[in-house]
Amino acid sequence: MARVLVAVDFLIVGLGGALGAMARHGAGLALASMGRFPYATLAVNVVGCFAIGVLMSLVEARGAHGGRLHLLLGVGLMGGLTTFSAFGYDTLRMLREGAWLLALLNIGVNVGVGLGAAALGWWLGSGLGAARGGAA
Repeated sequence: MARVLVAVDFLIVGLGGALGAMARHGAGLALASMGRFPYATLAVNVVGCFAIGVLMSLVEARGAHGGRLHLLLGVGLMGGLTTFSAFGYDTLRMLREGAWLLALLNIGVNVGVGLGAAALGWWLGSGLGAARGGAA
């Protein structure tokens, strides 16, 4: 019975994730013609941070952290839309708990290491593309 419940939880997260990914794609299509700045990414990150703030305040007030609605909306939908919302909420939680240095460390590490990982991935991908004659 426990395996069935775990499987159901994965399906709930997957459903939410699919909806979030479709919303992200829709934002990309809607905002694609606005120039070179990544407005769609900014929009989904800001909307995701706002939405997870509202969601988690309601979840915390009801003591429902980890429940199925949290899995559908917080993990699935927000995760499919943007993982930046989780970063934003985690940092907010640290600030609310008075862990200012930990929050600043979280910001610096996520931005710095994330940017470094993107650069490393780009560099490795470029090397693979060159090794294949330009078709990565």
